[in-house]
Amino acid sequence: MDKFVDERDYKLIENNNKYTFFVLKRILETECRVLLTDHEKLIICHTSNPFPVWVWTPDDASEEELENAYKLIDESVPIKDGYTYNLKYDLAEYIIKKEAEAGNSVSIKTNMFAYDCPESIVPHKEAEGSIHHCTVEDIDELTELIDLFHKEIGIDEESLDEYRRNAKEQVDSGIVYFWKDETGRTVACCNWRPVGEPNSKDSMASIGLVYTREEDRRKNYAENLVYQVTEITRKAGYLPMLYTNADYLASNACYEKIGYILRGKLCTIGLE
Repeated sequence: MDKFVDERDYKLIENNNKYTFFVLKRILETECRVLLTDHEKLIICHTSNPFPVWVWTPDDASEEELENAYKLIDESVPIKDGYTYNLKYDLAEYIIKKEAEAGNSVSIKTNMFAYDCPESIVPHKEAEGSIHHCTVEDIDELTELIDLFHKEIGIDEESLDEYRRNAKEQVDSGIVYFWKDETGRTVACCNWRPVGEPNSKDSMASIGLVYTREEDRRKNYAENLVYQVTEITRKAGYLPMLYTNADYLASNACYEKIGYILRGKLCTIGLE
């Protein structure tokens, strides 16, 4: 196993699972704490805690390949140490079975859908208020919303200092937006992160940090905000995509209404 990636790894993802493993492709370009690949059948990647380990395997992985993946994962980022994994369902089921044989209870924490949006559909209902491009004056409020977002989804939770650093990075990069109601109060947020050169065949961008304050839901704020950020992403030369929790039926219906199409599925597993 090598500890570096090259064009072979990017082609594996692009040719097989460009949507479900879009984020893996993005983080392979950053500094990783653990990176193992054979450039053909297995990629293991972890940036840092509390983020999950990403594991790519082919769709037709054999029993032998699943066993090899399991052993390498257990050696480098063992589940008993509290790591969680984003991976395909066949490998998830294999790991759950092997850990059960060892007396450990592992389960699926999140079922994820991957969508893209080749063409947007204007929201049926227009929300009151308007989109707002975040500036340095919004960092405090963005930090608060990032905290609320992670508390609600219950994963990748960090300290307020980390959220503030992240908020500043997003504002500096110009990738984050609020929706403000007719009174000017911030009610929702959303961001986008590009990969690849704009207008190239593999240029994509993930829509994320989609959060509406609890007291402001069911007013079409998120639908209108995501639609407008999707259009900003497209005009910048990227194909918009996003991940959702498959069990959040209302959110998924919202995305589908504005043109998002289901392209792939994966899951997150960890110790119970």
